[in-house]
Amino acid sequence: MAATTGKSPVSSSFVQKLNPRTSYCYQASYSTINLPRRLRRIHSQACNNISSSSDQVPDSVHKQAKAIELQKLIDDDSRDSSISLPRPLTSASLSNLATEGSRLRVAYQGVRGAYSESAAEKAYPNCEAVPCEQFDTAFEAVERWLVDRAVLPIENSLGGSIHRNYDLLLRHRLHIVGEVKLAIRHCLLANPDANLEELKRVLSHPQALAQCENTLTKLGLVREAVDDTAGAAKFIAFHKLKDAGAVASETAARIYGLNILARDIQDDSDNITRFLMLAREPIIPGIDKPFKTSIVFSLEEGPGELFKALAVFAMRNINLTKIESRPLPKQALRAFVDSVRNFPYLFYVDFEASMADQNAQYALGHLEEFATFLRVLGSYPADTGTP
Repeated sequence: MAATTGKSPVSSSFVQKLNPRTSYCYQASYSTINLPRRLRRIHSQACNNISSSSDQVPDSVHKQAKAIELQKLIDDDSRDSSISLPRPLTSASLSNLATEGSRLRVAYQGVRGAYSESAAEKAYPNCEAVPCEQFDTAFEAVERWLVDRAVLPIENSLGGSIHRNYDLLLRHRLHIVGEVKLAIRHCLLANPDANLEELKRVLSHPQALAQCENTLTKLGLVREAVDDTAGAAKFIAFHKLKDAGAVASETAARIYGLNILARDIQDDSDNITRFLMLAREPIIPGIDKPFKTSIVFSLEEGPGELFKALAVFAMRNINLTKIESRPLPKQALRAFVDSVRNFPYLFYVDFEASMADQNAQYALGHLEEFATFLRVLGSYPADTGTP
C-alpha cells in the first residue's frame, strides 16, 4: 500500500481550485493532473481576498464568497479546542524523528492493545504507534507535527459509519493517503481469578458491545460503554474487578494479563473495520494500481439535485463505494441562514477512480457546475488485500 513518507515529493504548497461561476472551492495539490480548462489554478490567497474586494466582484459570484466563508468558519471552529496528547511530546522528541530514518510516528485513538493500534501497524509496519485519548487528538497531533500520520476508523461492516471522524475530516486540513481494512475478532476477557458465572457486567466501546449483542444477551450481562475496547480491558485489570468483563482483542488480553473466557463473540464473523491513513500532504495519484478518491460536497435545495450529482459518476461508469450525509455544522449554518430553508447537508462520497484518471477529472468538473461546495479529501491506493 503506497503512502507518503517524511520525505514526500509532493510540494507543501496548496492550490485552491475556484470556479468563478459557482460557490465552489476545494483543496488539491496534485501537480500532475490536467484538469479541464474551466478549472483555473490560482493562489490560495485569492480565496481569502474575495470577501475583501467585493466591489470588484460581480453580483453573480457573491454566493461564492459564502462557500469560502463556510470553509473559514469550519477552519476557525477546528482551532477553538486545545487538545493535548495523553503522552506529552517534547521538542527533543521531534528532533529525534530525523535520526529514526524511515520509522514513522503514527497516531491512533485508544490505548495499547486497541484495534486501531493493530491497524496502524498493518498500515505502517515497524512504525512507532502513538496512542491518543480522542479522535480529535490524533488529528491535531498530525497537524502540529507531533506525529507523521494518523490511522483512524471510518466505518465498520456491522456498526456502520464513525460519524465523528467524518465531521473531523471537514474540520481539519489533513489528506487521506491510504486505507487499511482489519478483521475484528472480539473476545470476552476477565481477570484470572474471575469466571463466567461471576460476571454481572461487561465494559467496552459502544460499537463493540453492539457487534456482540446476541452473545452478551444470552449471557445476561449488563453493558457499560467506555471510550475504547483496550481501555475497558485495562480498567478491569487495573481495578482487579471480579464481577466485570471486557470485550476486547486477544492482544489486549496478553498485554493486561487477562483470561479469554470466549473467542469470536461477534454476531457476524464477517466483521471488518475500514481505517483511513491521514497525512499533512496528499500523495500524487497514479493509475498503476486500484485507487479510490474521497470527496465532500453540498448542493442547492431542489428536486433531483442529488440525482444529478450522482449521475456525473454513473454516466462515466465510475463506481461509488460509499455515500454518507452529514448535517452542516451550526457555526457554518449561520453564514447561510438567509439562503437555506431546510436543514442543509454535506455529502461524503468515495468512488473507485484515481484523480490521475481523466474520467474522474471530468466527473468533478461536471459536479462543480452545480455544487455549492466541493473538497477533495484524498486520492489514494485502495486496500484490495485480505483484512
